[in-house]
Amino acid sequence: MSFGWKEAGAGLGAAALGAVVAVGAMGGFGHGGAGSPDPKATGEIVRAYILDHPELIPEAMDRLQDKQTAQAIAANRDQIEASFAGAQAGNPKGDVTLVEYFDYACGYCRQSVADVDRLIAADPKLRVVYKEMPVLDGAISDRAAQVSLVAAKAGKFGAFHHALYAVPAPLDDTKTDAVAAKLGLDIAGLDHADIVNEINANLSTGRALRMSGTPTFVVGDQLLAGAVGYEALKAAIDKARRAKS
Repeated sequence: MSFGWKEAGAGLGAAALGAVVAVGAMGGFGHGGAGSPDPKATGEIVRAYILDHPELIPEAMDRLQDKQTAQAIAANRDQIEASFAGAQAGNPKGDVTLVEYFDYACGYCRQSVADVDRLIAADPKLRVVYKEMPVLDGAISDRAAQVSLVAAKAGKFGAFHHALYAVPAPLDDTKTDAVAAKLGLDIAGLDHADIVNEINANLSTGRALRMSGTPTFVVGDQLLAGAVGYEALKAAIDKARRAKS
């Protein structure tokens, strides 16, 4: 499921070009007299600078995208870092929180389970929050997310999370219900308001942060899309920790 990176990129390109033009306009000050920029001189300065430094455009786009992402995270941080019932791991009072948006039908999320477990084992100050993002396989993803939240309310999130990802793909309702039954979960209340509201809130946050799919990780002011691996996640956690200190 896409949340609109393509459209966002187009806007970033225009903004980045505008920033370069503004710099050029400053450089052209005084050529037209009375402190006003000379349009012809400004255009020549901008064109020459862009031709000499074409790398500035993607660099400016990346910086603007990072800034906008950080602002979106800050605006939604309370919802992002809030744990639904027991859907968290690691140190509940950790100094850094890593948030994973995931879908049980997602193979890349399955691939990331070991990386997140390794981070938790290696970092006693890390808190991990898991966020259901059922976007890949319709009703099958939805049901798995709902059962997962039932498990969280029963204090069995970690057991359910690992057991369902251990079941061979592809995901289906029979596999989800079998794991639930093995753990003794009562799944009669999948449509309870708190479960529905949690999933809807996660999807809304995904749109606000322009997430492109699952898994997506949020830590500090950073957003990492995809199964980026242990080292990339560790680097992001270290960066967030340095920023706080």
